[in-house]
Amino acid sequence: MTGQLRPLVVATALAFAVTAIFPALSPAAYANPAAPERLWTGFSSPVGMAFDADGHLFVAEWGAGQVSRIDLAGKRAIFADGLAGPSGLAVGPDGAIYVASYSLDEVYRFTRTGERRVHVTGLATPAGLSFDRAGRLLIANRRTNQILAADDTGRLEPVIEGLRTPVAAVQTPDGGYVVSNIGGGVTILRPDGARIEAGGAFATPGPGVAVTKDGRVFVVDYGGTTVREILPDGRSRAVAEGLRSPVGLVVAPDGASLLTATWGDGAIYRIPMSGQR
Repeated sequence: MTGQLRPLVVATALAFAVTAIFPALSPAAYANPAAPERLWTGFSSPVGMAFDADGHLFVAEWGAGQVSRIDLAGKRAIFADGLAGPSGLAVGPDGAIYVASYSLDEVYRFTRTGERRVHVTGLATPAGLSFDRAGRLLIANRRTNQILAADDTGRLEPVIEGLRTPVAAVQTPDGGYVVSNIGGGVTILRPDGARIEAGGAFATPGPGVAVTKDGRVFVVDYGGTTVREILPDGRSRAVAEGLRSPVGLVVAPDGASLLTATWGDGAIYRIPMSGQR
């Protein structure tokens, strides 16, 4: 599958205007969910995924206890190994790679050359990672039903509480949040504090949550076979189907597609995003 990553990065201007949390879509958008295109196979229970600024894709492999790195030519290499239950993964504003250890209740910070140190400890089964608009690391702290924010020093602050076994969260351009709860449903938190409990169409929402530059939010259905877009009224629509327990999700650098990792067959697929403005 060499060379398949390059088209995702070449056109990456990512110059979308941040105008609304959920842009309007045409009525025909996603009338027929896309058939995912398989890019790579052979991963061992992949979970978190993220691109760095150069277009390299990092994948946390739970089953192998490692993080793999795929370059622009599609060549795969081990970036870090010897990890215990690597789950969430995010690339920070500083270019460092952050990886959650679900088994050891820690988050590690890796330099671009692979040097590791503990960034946060004393967590409670950390799952998905992302960064908010202020550059803080958001951690889905599953066992305490919280989303925590960690600053550059690793100091923690609760951001959202009272959730239902959260496994991932993203901040939207308007300052709100969308949280995936593996215990049931998707929580939309408005900037004014209002909550909408969404995700009724999901079997089991998973750790893969991705937000585009213009505020569209997508969540994997780990207990099902789809990737779904979350709508502002709490409904959702399938953008891809036929996947075997999708678990990881990331927006590609070209801004026109998603990449999802599947637990069931250890593969990574590309999904085109329709209905863009």
